[in-house]
Amino acid sequence: MKIGDKIKLENQKQRFTVKALSDRYAILTKPFNPKHTVIYTIIDFKERKRNRNDFIFSPYNYAKQKDIDKCLKDLEAGECHLSYRGIRDLEDYITKEDE
Repeated sequence: MKIGDKIKLENQKQRFTVKALSDRYAILTKPFNPKHTVIYTIIDFKERKRNRNDFIFSPYNYAKQKDIDKCLKDLEAGECHLSYRGIRDLEDYITKEDE
């Protein structure tokens, strides 16, 4: 996986794009046109899980790369975590670049 890769998640029609990546985390987004914004997910490779962050009111705008980069730094520093509500196993994603 590398920045810019398209990732297909189970039961999703549109692919996510890898926007930030570290040894432990990946932050992926895809457009959400009705609201003129994006939907995001965070992958934790160590815990083998994925979900949103654990903030009730997220301080990050995932439509902006600088906020995505800040979130990745905060994840690495332990200042941000994956929410346990609705957490999914990492096996729920599949990488397919050809389709």
